[in-house]
This record gives sequence, C-alpha cells and structure tokens, in this order.
Amino acid sequence: MTLDATSSRWGGVFRTKSVEQSLRDTDEPESRLRKDLSAWDLTVFGVAVVVGAGIFTVTARTAGTVAGPAVSLAFVFAAVACGLAALCYAEFASTVPVAGSAYTFSYATFGELAAWTIGWDLVLEFALGTSVIAKGWSQYLGMVLGSYTPIVHVGSVSFDVGAAGLVAVLGVLLAVGTKMSSRVSAVAVAVKLTVIALVVVLGLRYFTASNLSPYIPSSQPGNGTGHGLEQSLLSWLTGAGGSTFGWYGLLSAASIVFFAFIGFDIVATTAEETRNPQRDMPRGIIGSLAVATVLYVAVSLVLTGMVPYTQLSGDEATLATAFAIHGITWAKNAISIGALAGLTTVVMVLFLGQTRVMFAMARDGLLPRRLAHTGGHGTPVKITVIVGTICAVLAGFVDFGTLAEMVNIGTLFAFVLVSVGVPILRRTRPDLPRGFRVPWVPVIPILAVLACAWLMLNLSVHTWLRFVVWMAAGLVVYFTYSMRHSVLRTRSSE
Repeated sequence: MTLDATSSRWGGVFRTKSVEQSLRDTDEPESRLRKDLSAWDLTVFGVAVVVGAGIFTVTARTAGTVAGPAVSLAFVFAAVACGLAALCYAEFASTVPVAGSAYTFSYATFGELAAWTIGWDLVLEFALGTSVIAKGWSQYLGMVLGSYTPIVHVGSVSFDVGAAGLVAVLGVLLAVGTKMSSRVSAVAVAVKLTVIALVVVLGLRYFTASNLSPYIPSSQPGNGTGHGLEQSLLSWLTGAGGSTFGWYGLLSAASIVFFAFIGFDIVATTAEETRNPQRDMPRGIIGSLAVATVLYVAVSLVLTGMVPYTQLSGDEATLATAFAIHGITWAKNAISIGALAGLTTVVMVLFLGQTRVMFAMARDGLLPRRLAHTGGHGTPVKITVIVGTICAVLAGFVDFGTLAEMVNIGTLFAFVLVSVGVPILRRTRPDLPRGFRVPWVPVIPILAVLACAWLMLNLSVHTWLRFVVWMAAGLVVYFTYSMRHSVLRTRSSE
C-alpha cells in the first residue's frame, strides 16, 4: 500500500503541513501575534526558565542522595544532550519561524498525527512544569515570610494560595504582552544572577578540595525509592535493581538534573513573535543554554567543595544547607530571595510556552479554532485565561511528588522528534532558506537522539507507565475530535 493510499484511508493523519502554509497562517488578522522580541529578549527568556529550580534545589539533593560530587559531571552529561538537541531546535526555529516549537516542526516533517502527539506531550510538560515550579515558589515564599504560611486549610482540604496567586499574576502579565513579560523577566533574572554570584564567591571561601574525593562514590543499594516501579527503566531492564552513587547513580543523576535544563526549547515557541527569527532564534537558544551550563557546573562544584556530600542527603537539602553548616545563616534568606526571583521567571516562561503551543494547535483546528483569536495586545488571551485557571487549580490543590519526572520524559520525547526531523526536512525540502544549519548532519542529530534516549532510559518505570497512559489518552482525543476538525484536512478535501 502506498503512502498516499494509507494517508487517504486514515483521514490524512500522515499529511504534512507545508512550511509556506504555516507562514501564511501567521498573517491571519484575527490570530496574528505581535513581533516584539529581539535576540536579547530570547536569551533573557531562556536564562529565565533554565536557571531556576535546579540550581537552588535539585543540585544539593542530587549530590547528597544520588551522585555525590559527581553531580557536576551529571550536569555536563545533561548539558551535552541538551546542546545537541539545541542545535536541531535552532535550525528548525530559523527555518520555520512559527509558534508551536516541536509541534509545528513535526507537522512540517512527520505529519498531523505526529504533530498532535508531540503537541499533546508538550501540553502535559508545560502544564505540569508550571504547576510544580509554582508550588516550589510558594515554599520559598513561606521561608521568606517566616511564621506566615501560604497554605490555607479548609477542613481536610489544603489550598496553596501562594502558588495559585503566582500563576494568576503571571497570567495577567502574559495577556498584556510578551514584551512586558520579557521586561519583568529581565529584572528577575538580574536578581537571581546576583544571588548566584554571591553563592559562588562566598562558597569559595569555605571550599575544601578533599570534599570532592571520591568524586564518584562507590555504588550503594538504593533505598525504598529505588526498587520496583520506582527504579530506572535501565536498571529494571538490566536487572541491576535500585542503586545510588557509582556509575548507575551518575547516569540516574544526569536524568534528574536534566529537569534543571528544561526550558531552552521554549524559546522556540516564540519564533513567530521574533523580529528577525533567522538570526535571533539560534542566538537565543544556544546562548541561554551556554550561560545556564556554566552556572550549574560552577555552583555544583562550589557546593560539593564546601561540605562532604553526605551532609547534603535528605529531601530538605538546598543550597542554603551548606551555608547553614558553616554557620552562615543569613545566606538562607539571600538564597530564598534569589530562588523566588528565579522560580518566578521559570513559571512565567513555562506558562508562555504552554499558551503558544495550544495557540498553534487551535489555529490548525486540532483544538477549538476560537481559542486562536488574539486580542488587542496581540496575545492569545482566551488560551492564557484557560491555561492560567487550570494551572492555578493544579498548583493550589495537587501534591505532585514524583510527577515532576513527567516533565523530563515529555521534554526528551520532543527533543528526539525534533532531532530526527532535521535530516528529514533537509532531504524533503532542501530549498528552504535556513538561518542556521546544524553541522555534520546526520551525525549530530543521531547523537542527539541517542543521548536523549539514554536519559529517558534512566527515568523510572513509573514515569514511563504514566507517560504511556497520557499519550494513549491523547490518541483518543485526536481520533474523536481533532482529526475531524483539522484545518489542513478541510483544505485538502476542498
């Protein structure tokens, strides 16, 4: 059976949307986004979302319970995987400067079903990411406020006012305009970079090289969270069982700290709002990732050099823990303020990415078309309100726990598809102007796929099962609604 026959039989699920059509859609008056962003704005957005939760929380916990001093090497491993994928994102974003990021790229390369699949995946990634980080922000708010807690109890039900309130305020900012959001992000980024610089400079005064030895501690049997469905898929497949530290611990740590890098891909969702996307998108994507990598490695080396990694074990360990051990209690407040600023920008840009992906899907008819209407500020106000309401409710009521890993697997899945798509689009559309070209194709895309797949294997079995269930639910939605309302399908039939 030919591809055309298969496409016809399944209602065009493999039909691709041309790059030219995607670009024409950006000029529709009722769904046109305002082009306000420069390369600097994109870099600010990238640093705003990448440098946040990971540097203030994930670093210490991963060092103390999973990798030891080798957490800095885990950051390098994760950065390499992200860097390879970032090159692929940069080429796509400069070639197809349309809102939607991996969703739009997949539509032009693999077809509608693949585009829906990755769009559904990104909806989960950004919604969970926004809600999870908002709860982390609320926890730091409680530390800064001291005796006051942002949690309200009504009978047996608890509501996180801080987390829900943050989402609501940021929703208003995003509805007002992307440029305004960029300016707020720039201020918050300046605050958190100042705090990070303070952490590094002050931490170096207490740095002891012997604390970095052994750099990769000997492997130890995992605790209760490292067995059964909670162990990594790789450990389950190989029969290694749960373990911490050693090489298994290092690889597992790379998958965990990958959460700290999530977000540079969101820069690609703003391609349609960039003045010169062919030039500025690659600069924003690659530049923000480079800045984040340097900061993460520097902080992790200083942190594990300040105190023995064993003193950083426990779920409550943060950057402030190391300073408290040395009696620098005031540093806790400074770090908490930096964390508040950092997490504010993370939530904002994740929120932004969510609205732009859903906007692109709505414009294509895979979600209700009326959601793609842009208001007087040139932003998708309806989608912003809907996403803000859902994320505020989730952040207010739900205790996520290990669901945070779902953000990782969703992002890695998107990275794999984008990396595979680069050589395919090179072959099918060699005529397209590309503002940036990935070097050594197909070697770089293949390495990106292998690196991301390896990180995915080191996520827990539980995470994989949840991911499969979510994607199965997405297929049901597609075949019952999206396929029948697809704009591309309607145009083809006409």
